[in-house]
Amino acid sequence: MRAIMIREPGGPDTLEWVEQPDPSAAPGEVVIDVAASAVNRADLMQRQGFYDPPSGATLIPGLECSGVISALGANVTDWQVGDEVCALLAGGGYAERVAVPAGQVLPVPKGVDLVTAAGLPEVACTVWSNIVGVGRLTAGDVLLVHGGASGIGTFAIQLGKALGATVAVTAGSADRVARCRELGADIAIDHRQEDFVAEVRRATDGHGADVVLDNMGAKYLSRNIDVLAADGRLVIIGMQGGRKAELDLAALLPRRLSISATGLRSRPVSGPSGKAVIVAEVVERLWPLVEDGRIRPVVQDRVPLAEAARAHELLEAGGVVGKLLLVR
Repeated sequence: MRAIMIREPGGPDTLEWVEQPDPSAAPGEVVIDVAASAVNRADLMQRQGFYDPPSGATLIPGLECSGVISALGANVTDWQVGDEVCALLAGGGYAERVAVPAGQVLPVPKGVDLVTAAGLPEVACTVWSNIVGVGRLTAGDVLLVHGGASGIGTFAIQLGKALGATVAVTAGSADRVARCRELGADIAIDHRQEDFVAEVRRATDGHGADVVLDNMGAKYLSRNIDVLAADGRLVIIGMQGGRKAELDLAALLPRRLSISATGLRSRPVSGPSGKAVIVAEVVERLWPLVEDGRIRPVVQDRVPLAEAARAHELLEAGGVVGKLLLVR
């Protein structure tokens, strides 16, 4: 097969379309002939040398894909050769074929084409596990999502609204703010022009946010605490704004605030915190929201897989709303 490999840490020009050995299905795995993958910011970090794959995972980037199952490993009973699927990966999506644990494979939701489905597994599993599982979002809550125009953000807006929450977002331009509003955001804040703490508190009559989904990390830590309502939950899923910040515990105790930091790629396949549990919940509880149209994939563009470097350049340049797909 052919796949994208990272020649050395660096810019998009270090991505190379080269021959690699075909994967085989170990016990409990399937092999997928890839129709499409998608670009995630984690892929850019891996290319730059800042985000190594988990131990034992392939060095080929790509955290999700869609395609057709072409081989089954021993003990796989839930899937058949020829099934059209999408999958959550620890790596390997930027390739013509990939082996993946069967528990991380999802059916393509009804009404979604096979290529578009490639952009769903990572955002769906990340958003569901964090705002529902960790953040315990319920109807009537206020959800604040940073990076509202990103792949994660566009999905989180729609899921928050489907669950009956008031959704606030931050974005980096007037155009991106407008796109967030089109997707259903009730409160949309240009973080370059406005103070999101003041705006969220003003728009919620002083209440603040019950759940904050944060991709910035250190840069936003103190302000995220300021914006939380009593019993609020801050869920950190990224460090685009740095890794280290001071924390005043006295700001948490009176309002009973909680802070969680989670990752998806490094989770085990099985077990109570494993990817298979999240995938099963997504199929059972979230896929119906996609199939009835309450959540729809947001795709900015489709780029040939062999031109992954161009897709990385587009994401790094800014302006992408939703996902970039890499198509065979």
